[in-house]
Amino acid sequence: METSQVPSGEKLVRAAAEIVPLLQANAKWTEDNRRLHDESIEALEAAGLLKLRVPKRYGGYEVDARTLVEVISQLGRGCGSTSWNTSVWSIIAWIVCMFPDQVQDEVFSTPNVRLVGTLSPTAMATPAAGGIVINGKWGFISGALHSHWQAMVGVLQASDGSQPMPFFALAPLRDLTIIDDWHTSGLKGTGSVSTVAQDLFVPQERVLPMPLVLREQYASQANSTSPVYRLPMLPTAAATSVGTAIGLAKGAAETFMERLPGKKITYTDYAKQAEAPPTHLQVAEATMLTDEAEFHALRLADLLDAKGISGDSWTMKERVLARADLNRACQLAKRAVDILISASGGSSIYSDVPIQRIQRDIQAICLHALINPTTGLELYGRILCNQPPNTLYI
Repeated sequence: METSQVPSGEKLVRAAAEIVPLLQANAKWTEDNRRLHDESIEALEAAGLLKLRVPKRYGGYEVDARTLVEVISQLGRGCGSTSWNTSVWSIIAWIVCMFPDQVQDEVFSTPNVRLVGTLSPTAMATPAAGGIVINGKWGFISGALHSHWQAMVGVLQASDGSQPMPFFALAPLRDLTIIDDWHTSGLKGTGSVSTVAQDLFVPQERVLPMPLVLREQYASQANSTSPVYRLPMLPTAAATSVGTAIGLAKGAAETFMERLPGKKITYTDYAKQAEAPPTHLQVAEATMLTDEAEFHALRLADLLDAKGISGDSWTMKERVLARADLNRACQLAKRAVDILISASGGSSIYSDVPIQRIQRDIQAICLHALINPTTGLELYGRILCNQPPNTLYI
């Protein structure tokens, strides 16, 4: 097995920043074509950004959560869809690291392997000799058009009539049917199509019982002592997802400031928008909101990194706080973008002006079931009020 020379976190963040101009140049094409541009994929590969959560023994970088948040944030400045898909490829690579080591050997033998998946249990399975047979459909499979494997969640119907059990399964994407149904208002370029399994056989070694995953009882021996891979799944997913919203908020500020010189406020005496006190208030408020969003994102990342190093068990409050930090960061980032789009004037609605795409992308992120601020903050409030959680996704 290959062991790579792992770049520092600072170097990976710089590498992400260096491809932002390319991502910006390709962003409209990406949205119009509902998939990432091939040049963007190649740039991610060349920068090593598809190896972020691949184990070192396979040539990956096994980066900590703070580096992951900062890298994904940089990509979000350039293209929300590219950033989002990179985060998805990172979290599903991490999930594959919960599987037995021989399964990882197979999956990570593909250079720059890209893996997709979902946590929605929208399939049924039955036991079969040596494995299970799955039938079902999954939506919102971000990055499927450029990927090699899919991690699937479903419900296994026991043959003895006992209670059904949720499971994780892993299969090559070539064994699934892709349904091109991704026609949306935001994150259009993610190509988050649906996939279908029809009488799909999955060998037993590529099946994990979901209750074991949620209790951190993973099947990998080689990853068992790694600070990155012995963490809970949902807090890890939260830290992996949050960076795109931060990057979009920063990208909105950058595109707003680029358009500001020479802009006036129509039907007023302000020949320069930059001289208007309302503009000062809007820019300051948006900047502070983005700073606050980044605080929550990095607090989440630092919690994971500290817990991964110490190996200490997670309290219920810490698990739920991870969700809450994700929710709050995205909520604040969206508020920042909304302020800047309101300050951008009527000309900002043209499709070649990036800020309107940024607004639609961040709105789509905040509608995600695990990110929706209302749901997440309610969950945190329940724990603070000594009530039991109303979800297993913690």
